[in-house]
Amino acid sequence: MSLKQLIENCKTNDTKAQSELYKLFSGKLFATCLKYSRNYAEAEDNLQDAFLTIFNKIEQYKHKGSFEGWLKRITVNTALQRYRNEKVFDIVNENNIEDEQVEIDESAVSIDYLLKIIQELPDRYRLVFNLYVLDGYSHKEIAGLLNINVGTSKSNLARARQILIQTIEAYKARPQSQTL
Repeated sequence: MSLKQLIENCKTNDTKAQSELYKLFSGKLFATCLKYSRNYAEAEDNLQDAFLTIFNKIEQYKHKGSFEGWLKRITVNTALQRYRNEKVFDIVNENNIEDEQVEIDESAVSIDYLLKIIQELPDRYRLVFNLYVLDGYSHKEIAGLLNINVGTSKSNLARARQILIQTIEAYKARPQSQTL
């Protein structure tokens, strides 16, 4: 069955089609949920909530643009919804925040370690870092998604980068027997 037919079947609440769509995209969308969740269990909840929204809104998809992109937007928005009502963001008014580039020596840390320390960032820093660095959103888009101002987005990204650099430097300075 083609993806287009699968989507059309989902629009009629066909549970077999919904199950097939879930099997087809749940892995990629769960990876997205992990980036925007505090832990594995929250990511599972976000994935479930995202698919409920997807199935409730699938009739709105008109086969224009990437279906996977549409799914990902819903998934990101579902995960971010948990944070919108919480006061996880400090409002800052900094007009001259530098958008510094961070160079990471990939031979010094594993990708698993890097993902682990990103996951451990405080919510406000992790969300902005993931949206900007991993998913390519602009600060203006992030501000809109998270109901914060552009300066707050830039400040939180800069702080996330500082924390990551400090954590990596401390990791590299440990004796080899203590590293992961």
